[in-house]
Amino acid sequence: MSKISRDSDVVELTAPPYFSYGEKVRAKRTIRNDGTYAGKEIGDVLAKKGEEGYVVSIGTFLQQFYIYGVEFLDSGNRVGMKRKELEAVFVREEMDELPLPGAV
Repeated sequence: MSKISRDSDVVELTAPPYFSYGEKVRAKRTIRNDGTYAGKEIGDVLAKKGEEGYVVSIGTFLQQFYIYGVEFLDSGNRVGMKRKELEAVFVREEMDELPLPGAV
């Protein structure tokens, strides 16, 4: 049996998910089937680099990462992806930059 290789020592689950339900996101790279996507051959393209979709589910993997289920518009595929594989389509405002009510 092979060992599970973690690609990072970072544990994302100590913070809330980065992306929200319904948020529009874009694939940062082409995603191919690694054998876990039913109905497609290994190596088939599931989402092309730059393809846009919406976050429809949020789960976890290895008690370390959030996995975002993204419904891609062009391909029609729903693919589980890590944060590092996605980027927000619309620029977010940082919470730290918002003024507090009543602040001068």
